[in-house]
Amino acid sequence: MIHIENLEFTYSNSNKKAINNMDFSIKKGEIFGFLGPSGAGKTTTQKLIIGLLRNYNGSIKVFGKERNLWGKEFYEDIGVAFDFPNLYLKLTALENLKLIGAYYKNGRRDPSSLLERVGLLPDKDVRAENFSKGMKMRLNFVRAILHNPELMFFDEPTSGLDPVNAHIIKDIILEQKSAGKTIFLTTHNMSVAEQLCDRVSFIVDGKIVVTGSPKDLMLEHGRKIIRIEYLKDDKLVCEEFEMRSLGHNQNFIEILNKYEVKTIHSCEATLEEIFIKLTGKNLL
Repeated sequence: MIHIENLEFTYSNSNKKAINNMDFSIKKGEIFGFLGPSGAGKTTTQKLIIGLLRNYNGSIKVFGKERNLWGKEFYEDIGVAFDFPNLYLKLTALENLKLIGAYYKNGRRDPSSLLERVGLLPDKDVRAENFSKGMKMRLNFVRAILHNPELMFFDEPTSGLDPVNAHIIKDIILEQKSAGKTIFLTTHNMSVAEQLCDRVSFIVDGKIVVTGSPKDLMLEHGRKIIRIEYLKDDKLVCEEFEMRSLGHNQNFIEILNKYEVKTIHSCEATLEEIFIKLTGKNLL
């Protein structure tokens, strides 16, 4: 769906490359995550692919065609929801979706059902200017999937949302994947990436540091340790054991047989820990 080679881009008011010799590909039907701190180049990359920024060096192929050769028909097959909602503030939620839907030739989803899915149906006749940030984010999200696009770009899709509404948005994203859609997601929220992404790339200062599946990265960079918590003499005791030859570790076996085990789990690294380890930078 997307193939990037030797991509470089510099803003006109800067001497520093915002994107520096970047290469990556996104396969049809996968959720691909771009992870990094603010200013790393995540949103710039999305804007280049979408066409909001031009004059790049290198190659951006989308749907098998170089980006700068596409015309307006390109937007029929993509959906975009950035961190800063772009809505018609004087129109109601329902009016926003009906107007946006009229821009597309493709079959459109029922606006009311989408509003109901994200908890906005009771506010369908309220002007967007009176919405909270979270409500605007949800409206902006359903606007991006209204015309049933094949390729979707989400920038911090759960930003400003409470846990319940964030869960709803993540469920819808996974449903889009199940329907064969391709999703390019940028975020600095590593838990969102762990839950949603098939593959991720860490990006710092416009460069990709590493790419892989969240699970593979966590296993590769995690400690091969089992941590167990158990009650001993009415006190909670925590011990760690090497995974290697665990089945022959008599101390571990004795704990399982003799004491009440409260928790037991492996110690995979989190994506955030891996990011800091590989880049030496924090996410914020």
